Amino acid sequence: MIVLLFTLATVALHAQQVKCNFNKPFITIHFGKGDNVQDLNGTNYNYTRVQNYCPQDGHYSYLSRTSDCFGGDWLTIPEDHTPGDVDGNMMVINASYRSGKFFNTPIKGLKPNTIYEFGVWMMNVCLPSDKCPYPLLPDLTLRLQDAEGKIVMQIGTGEIKRYESPSWKQYRGIFTTPETGQEIMLTMLNANPGGCGNDFAIDDITFRECIKVNTVAAKPKANPPATKPATTTTTTVKPPVPKPTTTQKSTAATKPAAKKPAPAVTQKQAESKPIAKTETPARNTESVTAKKQITVLPPAPKILTTRSNPLVKQFEMDAGEIQVDLYDNGQIDGDTVSIYHNNTLIVSKARLSQQPISFKINVDADKPHHEIVMVAENLGSIPPNTSVMIVRAGDKKYEVFISSSEEKNAKVVFNLRQ
Repeated sequence: MIVLLFTLATVALHAQQVKCNFNKPFITIHFGKGDNVQDLNGTNYNYTRVQNYCPQDGHYSYLSRTSDCFGGDWLTIPEDHTPGDVDGNMMVINASYRSGKFFNTPIKGLKPNTIYEFGVWMMNVCLPSDKCPYPLLPDLTLRLQDAEGKIVMQIGTGEIKRYESPSWKQYRGIFTTPETGQEIMLTMLNANPGGCGNDFAIDDITFRECIKVNTVAAKPKANPPATKPATTTTTTVKPPVPKPTTTQKSTAATKPAAKKPAPAVTQKQAESKPIAKTETPARNTESVTAKKQITVLPPAPKILTTRSNPLVKQFEMDAGEIQVDLYDNGQIDGDTVSIYHNNTLIVSKARLSQQPISFKINVDADKPHHEIVMVAENLGSIPPNTSVMIVRAGDKKYEVFISSSEEKNAKVVFNLRQ
């Protein structure tokens, strides 16, 4: 059963231009203990709850620990985040291949028109690995909305990085509850689709009330500055000042005018030499830039202009031949793709499988820039269209995990290393 804790104490903190003493959490969601806990998550569009220590893509579990998941690709986590909570649960999510909402639950009992701090602890459960050098990391949005759907608070986590050992991090935001006192909805979304590196855990969702601190004692400091300007204005005598000022200005105008031109000229002459020197490499840079622009791409076909083309990875390569192999990433589910090289179709509606879709490109001074765009022709039986690109250049090998859909393509760029 999910436990809601109602306690009081004070901890000093500053937030949103208001000085607050925050009580201990008024509401804490720590996902209970054992397998048969109540599921507060109202999201079932992309995700399914399972009672499994290693949930698959698009699934989540309430777990007290993890061990040896996916051949050691996940961290071994001996316990949840809640201090002193023996066998307590955390929520472990294996991201769905469709980005979007993964958690949704109503929050009840908050006071109307009151400042609260929202907090949640999170971590990436994936280990850094050579098998996944270019991961799709969790990039989460945490949102609170009122009964009418108006956003009360929204914060982003940014990409949650992988570490060699369990590393919890808290994300917090300040908000004011609606005046009506209605319940608010907590929603969490993942901007990235599932894939290598996009698995994470959450625990200890808290709401703490702000008790405003009275700060009236700052006014007495205004009296001393009020007396000082009065004394300076009365002691300042204006009539004598203009006379020496005008005579000094006139003499200063004549004397420096005679003395300053000589050093001014020598400075300009001295500066002219370094300026000429710095202009020479600038011209060389411009000529190099001009060489880079030799690659003129043909007009982009409609499929590349009607969809977005986010850059997945950019490589700086030595001159030579590059071998590119494209495989289905995960279960073979009928994904098909078309591939464009510098806006020219080179692979048409090919099915992704365990057998690679292969092609080669040559990077050299005459052809220094290459854009490879993967276009999803369908989404297969498990959306979105996902693949893994293996790039081989000489004795080097790279992996790029790619996701495309009916709204966006995926671009990989190869440039000649300068």
